[in-house]
Amino acid sequence: MPTLTPALVTRSSGEAFERDTIERRDLGAHDVLIDIAYAGICHSDIHQAREEWGGAIFPMVPGHEIAGIVREVGAEVTKHAVGDRVGIGCFVDSCRECENCLAGEEQFCLKGNVATYNGRQYDGTPTYGGYSTQIVADENYVLRIPESIPLDVAAPLLCAGITTYSPLRHWGAGPGKRVAVIGMGGLGHMAVQIAHAMGAHITVLSRTLAKEAEGRELGADDYHATADPAVLRSLRGTFDLIINTVGADIDVDRYLSTLRLDGALVFVGLPENRQTFRVFSLTGARRSLAGSNIGGIRETQEMLDFCAEQGIASIIETISADEVTAAYDRVVAGDVRYRFVIDTATIPTS
Repeated sequence: MPTLTPALVTRSSGEAFERDTIERRDLGAHDVLIDIAYAGICHSDIHQAREEWGGAIFPMVPGHEIAGIVREVGAEVTKHAVGDRVGIGCFVDSCRECENCLAGEEQFCLKGNVATYNGRQYDGTPTYGGYSTQIVADENYVLRIPESIPLDVAAPLLCAGITTYSPLRHWGAGPGKRVAVIGMGGLGHMAVQIAHAMGAHITVLSRTLAKEAEGRELGADDYHATADPAVLRSLRGTFDLIINTVGADIDVDRYLSTLRLDGALVFVGLPENRQTFRVFSLTGARRSLAGSNIGGIRETQEMLDFCAEQGIASIIETISADEVTAAYDRVVAGDVRYRFVIDTATIPTS
């Protein structure tokens, strides 16, 4: 029989969360049952719970930054054992057959991967995320969390960490490279730490200097307030790579002008509106405009191991289940340093 699991549920667009139970499937031969300890709040949770991207499935249990402990494993599981510290990110299955899946790029599965929440399994069953006390997932989509990373600060790594690690690795951030990070929020504070650990020279481009001290503590070499148009003019031809972590509209042409020959501006933040640019901004220095979307399972494990080796962790504010609805408004207002994490032990009513 399916297991009834306590969870935080929103029943329609923008509605407050309430406690309820959801059904988790029976443990299959290759499944892992995880007791969730912490679940991070990603801005994409807010977009989907408020149906700002369309196509939402309600009732919804968000959460794709999941950290916990293995409680039980299926009869044929080989990758995890009871008591292991594990995590789940943005997807819980993929076709495993297409060229992208076979290359370890399951995030770009040609059939479409199965989102951890607000998605459907290939049999049509809706998926529910980490704002709950337990989850059942195939062992191949469960990550090992190194012992040196506490579970609460590990949770946001499963989205914010890999979302920034993947493009930094793909576009070759490292010694001798000048990398700019647009925004100093949940994604931006991870990008700064990771790029610094890779050996790149890091510049934060933020609207104000309000977080400059924190940015420099995390590894930023330079920090500029972009509210003054003269700032970006002074930085023309400076950067090899720009990671845009913000979900707001930006003046793409102005940022492209700060790239060197063959530089790339990569979007990982997801603005709701169309972004526009002049083609001349690209052709003048063989620049590229690109996007990146999380990472595959292999690369996500690589990221977790890298963060453990380098002492990198997300900076969090732990909250209870009763604070989640208000936390959504605080995220939108930029009132968080830098990621909210739900203590899932506060979800059950008794």
